[in-house]
Amino acid sequence: MADATYTRPFSERYSHWILLSPALLILFVAAFGPLFIVLIYSFLTAGDYGGVVWSFSTDAWFNVFAERDMFDDTLGFADAHLAIFWRSFRLAAVTTVVALIFGFPTAYFIATRPPKQRNLWMLLIMVPFWTNLLIRTFAIMELIRNEGVVNSLLMAMGVINEPIQMLYTDFAIMIGMLYVYLPLMVLPIYASLERFDFALVEAAYDLYANRLRVLWRVILPVTKPGIIAGSILVMIPALGAYVTPRVLGGGKRMMLGNLIELQFGQGRNWPLGAALAIVLLIIVTASMIYYVRAAGKEGAGHG
Repeated sequence: MADATYTRPFSERYSHWILLSPALLILFVAAFGPLFIVLIYSFLTAGDYGGVVWSFSTDAWFNVFAERDMFDDTLGFADAHLAIFWRSFRLAAVTTVVALIFGFPTAYFIATRPPKQRNLWMLLIMVPFWTNLLIRTFAIMELIRNEGVVNSLLMAMGVINEPIQMLYTDFAIMIGMLYVYLPLMVLPIYASLERFDFALVEAAYDLYANRLRVLWRVILPVTKPGIIAGSILVMIPALGAYVTPRVLGGGKRMMLGNLIELQFGQGRNWPLGAALAIVLLIIVTASMIYYVRAAGKEGAGHG
């Protein structure tokens, strides 16, 4: 039997690799290839008018977090970059938390509807994805601008005397990202709740558990993988958002995506833009690793 294993034809022994080779080739050319080029660019010297000079340099990585004073050549933190990093993390985290606050009840509501109604509710959740992201962002702008729907209604009801400045603020960016990424929170949580046995909830009530205890001890542990997946799906694109901060922030409230685009455009510092892109990739990868490990532990705990 052992000898027969080694006498199989080459095509049988490596058939799975042969079948995977087209997909692996496309993945390498379309994903890893460009990332490798970006990584190389981050270690080159910036050209005077854009592009790069093929000379090894670590200045781009140095300039991500630090900068030299132009007068006395002293080192200091790159305050502008750090402020954008902090704003990106803060807005992405707040967007994720608010999306969870709104997304969990929405998913729970859909999961508790009769089976025939669930598809209709899920269709309504998916409808925004049928519209271009830029159009959806301009729709939010129309709602929150000074002469928009929200301010007009508040002034008509006498709640305010003058428009509230919501546009071109962090609040506007958060609202825009919440509207765009909320379905990404609802879908994974709904997938977890759909498989949930609600007889467990009835059993918890029979044991005199109140609603908060049922939610904390029965529902949340079962839906935790969906919550983690939804949080990752919202957090990652929110960190690298470009269109929403550009439109609703008015170019004044930049995030990481805008900073990277600025370096490749007006800044004409391609190595710095490449280094910032790699830093963002590292952050996203770390988040994904955390999700995989957390989901794996959760699966082992319920296994």
